[in-house]
Amino acid sequence: MSRAARRSMALPLPLLLAVRYLRSARRDAFASLLSALAAGGIAVGVAALILVLAALAGLQSFLREDVLARTPHVEIELPRGDEAIGGDAALDRLIVRLEAVDGVAEVRRLVRGRGWMILGESAVAAEIVGFEGVLPAFFPRTAEQQAAALTRGAFLGDDLVARWGLDAGTLVELVSPRPTLTPLGPRPRLVPLRIAGSYTTGRTERDTPRVAVPIEVARSLFGGRSERLELRARSFDEALEVADRAAAVVPEGALVRSWKDLNRALFFALQLERIAMFVSVFLIVPVAAMALITVLALLVSAKRGEIGMLHAMGAAPREIERAFFALGLLLGAAGLLAGLALGLGGAFVLDRFELLAPPGDLYLLDHIPFLVRGGDLAAALGATAAFTVLTTLYAARKASAMEPTEALRLP
Repeated sequence: MSRAARRSMALPLPLLLAVRYLRSARRDAFASLLSALAAGGIAVGVAALILVLAALAGLQSFLREDVLARTPHVEIELPRGDEAIGGDAALDRLIVRLEAVDGVAEVRRLVRGRGWMILGESAVAAEIVGFEGVLPAFFPRTAEQQAAALTRGAFLGDDLVARWGLDAGTLVELVSPRPTLTPLGPRPRLVPLRIAGSYTTGRTERDTPRVAVPIEVARSLFGGRSERLELRARSFDEALEVADRAAAVVPEGALVRSWKDLNRALFFALQLERIAMFVSVFLIVPVAAMALITVLALLVSAKRGEIGMLHAMGAAPREIERAFFALGLLLGAAGLLAGLALGLGGAFVLDRFELLAPPGDLYLLDHIPFLVRGGDLAAALGATAAFTVLTTLYAARKASAMEPTEALRLP
């Protein structure tokens, strides 16, 4: 007896039968075609899932980093009207208490509002942010922008500065939507201000530019009703805990929002997109897994005589079931591994050589980044394996349920 034969005889009976039936399927052209289609369909489904989830993860990672770089860690909207905290002295005491909160690295006042920026005959709607001290970190700047910045004035995005051909020192006018009542009627609040410098514009904020101005200018445009506090933590993850601690310090009526709360709609949309894409692409896998039932049913029909002989020789129905179950798992595992290699390889090549480049004037990115995450990979492989096991188990039980007399009956 050859060495290969001895190794085969050492296998358990169900696995030995599965290997034998798999070899016989390769010699049958029709069964071989169905087996290849079943394994290939699973491979295509797994590869498509990995590529789609990697592309979504890359895009969402870019959006998350771009948005968070321009979002405060924690923002506190102060109460208004009857719930107001009671003047600058009370606000100073609140700032001192917040600075003592564990994890808070910095507390500063902000004034936010929407208005317009006018240069000559051109005007653009913008979000106007008043700050005290140095420019906040959510207005990121390069070293050149930092060195060229003046001490006072307005800070505009470098994209807007380039489009309008502006320089430091150029005079612009900021207009508030809140008019000032005068004896001659309401008049718009307008403040002329020179450009002090620029900041790095994010891809996600080009449609609604931001303008950073000294807090006194913002107060004159919007009044004190738009004033709020910004808290910075050591990291975005720690900022979530800081927000919970700060909520216990602020007075009743104040609204404490972390970066996750400020971008809740965006993060919900991104999560919903991931789920919808996963479900829609995963539909390839059930169709391919159903082909395993066809393959196993064909082999059961072709091996009726052998199954009857095995029953007559004392093989238990459980062993027959395990044999066809192992056969289905071999085909499913082949498709799963092929899809895994194809998906990972495709994601690496597409990301490394930037092969997917959408039109730059329509999309935020120059190319589609691919980011393979362990959780996405586990979800794709786990869902595929679970569905493959269920369909294989169904077909194997049908095979084991065949009566010996029916198996021995000639076709």
